[in-house]
Amino acid sequence: MATVYRWRLAPDGLATRRQLRVLGLRPGGQDVVAEVHRPRRRRAPLVAYLYRVDRAKPVRPMTPARRAALAAAMLARRTCPNCRTDAGYCIPPSLGMCVPCHDTPTPSSS
Repeated sequence: MATVYRWRLAPDGLATRRQLRVLGLRPGGQDVVAEVHRPRRRRAPLVAYLYRVDRAKPVRPMTPARRAALAAAMLARRTCPNCRTDAGYCIPPSLGMCVPCHDTPTPSSS
Protein backbone atom coordinates (compact mmCIF):
# COMPACT_ATOMS: atom_id res chain seq x y z
CA MET A 1 0.00 0.00 0.00
CA ALA A 2 1.23 3.50 -0.84
CA THR A 3 2.21 6.03 1.81
CA VAL A 4 -0.48 8.62 2.51
CA TYR A 5 0.35 12.30 3.10
CA ARG A 6 -1.95 15.12 4.05
CA TRP A 7 -2.53 18.00 1.65
CA ARG A 8 0.61 20.09 0.99
CA LEU A 9 2.79 17.88 3.21
CA ALA A 10 4.30 15.53 0.62
CA PRO A 11 8.12 15.49 0.54
CA ASP A 12 10.20 16.89 -2.32
CA GLY A 13 11.00 14.49 -5.12
CA LEU A 14 7.39 13.35 -5.56
CA ALA A 15 4.98 14.79 -8.11
CA THR A 16 1.53 14.21 -9.59
CA ARG A 17 1.02 13.44 -13.28
CA ARG A 18 0.21 17.08 -13.98
CA GLN A 19 3.30 18.29 -12.17
CA LEU A 20 5.41 15.80 -14.10
CA ARG A 21 3.88 17.01 -17.36
CA VAL A 22 4.83 20.62 -16.56
CA LEU A 23 8.41 19.38 -16.14
CA GLY A 24 8.22 17.60 -19.51
CA LEU A 25 8.10 14.16 -17.88
CA ARG A 26 5.76 11.17 -17.60
CA PRO A 27 5.54 8.39 -14.99
CA GLY A 28 7.09 5.92 -17.42
CA GLY A 29 5.46 2.77 -16.07
CA GLN A 30 6.46 3.24 -12.43
CA ASP A 31 3.99 2.36 -9.70
CA VAL A 32 2.33 4.95 -7.48
CA VAL A 33 4.71 5.74 -4.61
CA ALA A 34 2.38 7.75 -2.38
CA GLU A 35 -0.99 9.46 -2.17
CA VAL A 36 -1.97 12.94 -1.05
CA HIS A 37 -5.38 13.29 0.61
CA ARG A 38 -7.16 16.62 0.68
CA PRO A 39 -9.93 16.55 3.29
CA ARG A 40 -13.39 17.84 2.42
CA ARG A 41 -16.42 18.42 4.62
CA ARG A 42 -19.09 15.71 4.52
CA ARG A 43 -17.46 14.00 1.54
CA ALA A 44 -14.62 11.62 0.88
CA PRO A 45 -11.21 13.28 0.57
CA LEU A 46 -9.73 14.15 -2.81
CA VAL A 47 -6.86 11.83 -3.66
CA ALA A 48 -3.81 12.61 -5.80
CA TYR A 49 -1.31 9.91 -6.74
CA LEU A 50 2.39 10.73 -6.50
CA TYR A 51 5.30 9.42 -8.58
CA ARG A 52 9.05 9.73 -8.09
CA VAL A 53 10.53 12.51 -10.22
CA ASP A 54 13.93 10.82 -10.48
CA ARG A 55 12.36 7.71 -12.08
CA ALA A 56 10.17 9.67 -14.51
CA LYS A 57 10.91 9.51 -18.22
CA PRO A 58 10.74 12.29 -20.81
CA VAL A 59 7.45 12.84 -22.64
CA ARG A 60 7.34 11.11 -26.00
CA PRO A 61 7.55 13.57 -28.92
CA MET A 62 4.46 14.34 -31.00
CA THR A 63 4.68 12.44 -34.28
CA PRO A 64 2.91 13.50 -37.49
CA ALA A 65 0.64 10.43 -37.29
CA ARG A 66 -0.36 11.21 -33.69
CA ARG A 67 -0.98 14.86 -34.61
CA ALA A 68 -3.23 13.75 -37.52
CA ALA A 69 -5.14 11.33 -35.27
CA LEU A 70 -5.76 14.04 -32.66
CA ALA A 71 -6.90 16.48 -35.36
CA ALA A 72 -9.36 13.88 -36.73
CA ALA A 73 -10.71 13.16 -33.24
CA MET A 74 -11.24 16.87 -32.54
CA LEU A 75 -12.97 17.33 -35.90
CA ALA A 76 -15.33 14.47 -35.02
CA ARG A 77 -16.15 16.16 -31.70
CA ARG A 78 -16.91 19.45 -33.51
CA THR A 79 -19.03 17.96 -36.34
CA CYS A 80 -22.79 18.09 -35.75
CA PRO A 81 -24.43 14.72 -36.46
CA ASN A 82 -27.63 16.49 -37.50
CA CYS A 83 -26.45 19.06 -40.08
CA ARG A 84 -22.95 17.55 -40.70
CA THR A 85 -21.17 20.92 -40.39
CA ASP A 86 -18.16 21.91 -38.31
CA ALA A 87 -19.66 23.87 -35.42
CA GLY A 88 -16.32 25.43 -34.48
CA TYR A 89 -16.65 24.14 -30.91
CA CYS A 90 -17.00 20.73 -29.28
CA ILE A 91 -20.61 19.56 -29.44
CA PRO A 92 -21.99 19.28 -25.89
CA PRO A 93 -22.96 15.67 -25.10
CA SER A 94 -26.01 16.99 -23.25
CA LEU A 95 -27.37 18.43 -26.52
CA GLY A 96 -26.06 15.82 -28.95
CA MET A 97 -26.03 18.40 -31.76
CA CYS A 98 -24.92 21.98 -32.43
CA VAL A 99 -26.80 24.78 -30.69
CA PRO A 100 -28.55 26.08 -33.87
CA CYS A 101 -29.88 22.58 -34.66
CA HIS A 102 -30.97 22.15 -31.05
CA ASP A 103 -32.73 25.53 -30.95
CA THR A 104 -34.50 25.09 -34.31
CA PRO A 105 -37.97 23.61 -33.75
CA THR A 106 -38.70 20.45 -35.71
CA PRO A 107 -41.88 20.48 -37.82
CA SER A 108 -44.58 18.37 -36.21
CA SER A 109 -45.98 15.57 -38.36
CA SER A 110 -49.77 15.76 -38.37
